[in-house]
Formats: sequence, structure tokens, C-alpha cells
Amino acid sequence: MNEKLSAHATVTRHFSVTAEDVFDAWLNTAMIGRFMFGPEVREEKILSLTSDPKVGGAFSFVVLRNEEEIDHVGEYLEINRPLRLTFTWAVGKDSKDSSEIEVDIVPTSTGAELTLTQKMPANWEHFVGSAESSWTKMLDALDKIL
Repeated sequence: MNEKLSAHATVTRHFSVTAEDVFDAWLNTAMIGRFMFGPEVREEKILSLTSDPKVGGAFSFVVLRNEEEIDHVGEYLEINRPLRLTFTWAVGKDSKDSSEIEVDIVPTSTGAELTLTQKMPANWEHFVGSAESSWTKMLDALDKIL
């Protein structure tokens, strides 16, 4: 474990679709624009969603929220369809406090179970509850559109 990323937010969600369907949504910018960002999730406008979904590839998800332009950036660390996706996560390209997101998907007899863990720097411990709430909201939105 990366000791610098010792604060963990974890959420789990069951989906009634295949593991492949759940996994693929995480690499499809049209889907990302429906469950992670935009008016279906919160009051904001999507400005651009770009992604190079390969190990070492980068993404940039830019939104306008409360009249502030926010760029969510990261790099794909592991892509193992349909079981595991890991990537870095930060706000702004020069952010010193990036985190890592692990998305683990287990096929079940009724669909798939997704467990998301956001590993954050220790000084973000106060943000764990808020992160869990935000990811839960996004997974609820994903469940509705799948």
C-alpha cells in the first residue's frame, strides 16, 4: 500500500447488467458525461471530456461549476476488462494532492458488483465521507442509465 495515500473512501454497488457493461461505461466519455458529470448528477455544465483509455493514457474532464472551471485529470494505471480499472485522480494538472481510484468489478449470477476505492493523501482524511457520498451519487446515476 502507498502509505502516502492512507485515507480511503470505499463504496460498493450491485448492478443488474453484465460486468462488461459496467466496466465499459468507465471508459466511454459519453457515459462519463451522464453518470460522473453534468446536469444529471449535479448543477454544472460539461465543457469537455477527453480520454485516451489505455495504460499510460490520460484523461481530462472539464466542467463549469458555480462559475468555476474545474479540470479533473488523471492517468490510467491498469485496465483489465471487465474486472479492474485503476487511475490517478486530481483537480488541475499541477495538483500535488492526487489520489488513486480502484474500480473492482465482480460478475455475479444477477449482474455485477462494483467496489470503488479512492485512496487519498492522509491530509484528506476529513474528505472521506464527502467522497463516499459523491461516488455513491455517481454510481446511483450509472445504475439508472445502465
